[in-house]
Amino acid sequence: MCPPPPSGIVAGVIEVKHLTKRYRAATAVDGLTFTAEPGSVTGFLGPNGAGKSTTMRVLLGLVRATSGEALVHGRRYPAYDRPLHEVGSLLDANDVHPGRSAVNHLRWLARCNGVAASRVAETLEQVGLAGAARKRVGTFSLGMRQRLGIAAALLGDPGVLVLDEPMNGLDPQGMRWMRELLRKLAAEGRTILISSHLMTEMEVIADRLIIVGQGRLLADTTVGELITRDGSASLEDAYLRITEAA
Repeated sequence: MCPPPPSGIVAGVIEVKHLTKRYRAATAVDGLTFTAEPGSVTGFLGPNGAGKSTTMRVLLGLVRATSGEALVHGRRYPAYDRPLHEVGSLLDANDVHPGRSAVNHLRWLARCNGVAASRVAETLEQVGLAGAARKRVGTFSLGMRQRLGIAAALLGDPGVLVLDEPMNGLDPQGMRWMRELLRKLAAEGRTILISSHLMTEMEVIADRLIIVGQGRLLADTTVGELITRDGSASLEDAYLRITEAA
């Protein structure tokens, strides 16, 4: 049974229902249906071009679906007045003005979303960037930008997190930190959807796996069930068998 969220956190189910997105003759997502539940990390896996990023962008209101829907707590993302309080996201760690400092970037996000100013210092401390708060983002390594992206996602203390390849650029210490952070956030009752190509990390972190190929659902299962059913030695082996067969 999933633990209840701490006071103030509203963790909702992510529901993707018969989602289709076409770009002229190309179909990026093809009738995709799955859910991500509170209190767990749902790994969203698939080859490049499988439709993962498009699905996340529809979920976050950045792309309009051709048909079907993607909901958070029963509502579409644009319906939320202050979405940062409901859904935190990281799609591109480089999507920050390089001349802006980390603290000013978060202050701007906080003001735009009605987030208490105190959360800026709290999240910078949480992601290990307190000492670099006043440095310009253009001087940051990719790993530091990933940490800043996580700080932005956590700024509104949301119950739902949508993260696209958050471990890119992290060194081994950073990957351990990210792993422990995601497990802690899930233990608090939050809903976490994370896309990644790092099978070894997903094997450790994910409670459930959604695997897609060519925009379609290939598997909705747990790591243990997938490996056992496939007779593979690891998640990576099972994943490659499924995606190559598709």
